Amino acid sequence: MTAIKYQTADVNGSKIFYRESGPAGAPKLLLLHGFPTSSFDYAAVLDGLRDGRRVLLFDMLGYGLSAKPDRGYPMALQADIAAAYVSALEIDRLALLTHDMGDTVGGELLARRAEGAWPVEVTRRVVTNGSIYIEQAHLTGGQQMLLGLPDQVLAGPVPIDETSITQSLRETFSTDTPLVPEGWPEDPVPAAAAQIVHDDGHRLLPRLIRYIEERRANERRFTGAIETDPSPLHIVWGLDDPIAVPSMVDTLLAARPDATASRLAGVGHYPMIEAPHRFLGAALAGLV
Repeated sequence: MTAIKYQTADVNGSKIFYRESGPAGAPKLLLLHGFPTSSFDYAAVLDGLRDGRRVLLFDMLGYGLSAKPDRGYPMALQADIAAAYVSALEIDRLALLTHDMGDTVGGELLARRAEGAWPVEVTRRVVTNGSIYIEQAHLTGGQQMLLGLPDQVLAGPVPIDETSITQSLRETFSTDTPLVPEGWPEDPVPAAAAQIVHDDGHRLLPRLIRYIEERRANERRFTGAIETDPSPLHIVWGLDDPIAVPSMVDTLLAARPDATASRLAGVGHYPMIEAPHRFLGAALAGLV
């Protein structure tokens, strides 16, 4: 088994946690995670994804084990970090797998590619559950609460902790998802929540969630690039997602008729966590 390389690096002046896994000379695959979690989301599917591929993951700024400064977190910033990470590895050709907010960061990268500002060939793309059509999204009560707070770090005692985050994440799962999904040695949700609260990251949530406002304001840039980028597009969607509802798949297919889709029944917002084996099979179908 190829060893996984865990490191931190200074990327655009910030400490970024990253992982590289798989044969160095193999085709490259960049994974982008969503809000409010981290690259840990892909832990149970990493072995399958790195079979014959060099998989690149990182925690976006403000997430997981990367730095969590008190600042704004626009999509352009996260795309800058992704682009700088890829450039530092001297990669000019890769496939792209994105989830949730990562769909939007990927959309920004694709928009730059169309403008000639990101000189990377994207060979194939897999887009998974994310509110790419924000007017169709059913935001959770927790998301709406965070959006209603000022865009600033939470101070003093806060009603958000690892326990409440664990519960909030679990509420985005399908009711069919077992406590310990097949492919995990134990319940993965507390570990995902621990990544969020690491280094007081839960206090940053009102700043991090502003990506939803940006997505509303710039949907045609982000989702337009997802729809029109010429690389082959495959959609993998958990149909029990209470936030990014299944109608988004139909809307994307209508805009991109040559795309293909794998609809996963009995799976919610985090298909790579809830059903790793099924997700892996569906994602690999879009990467060959």
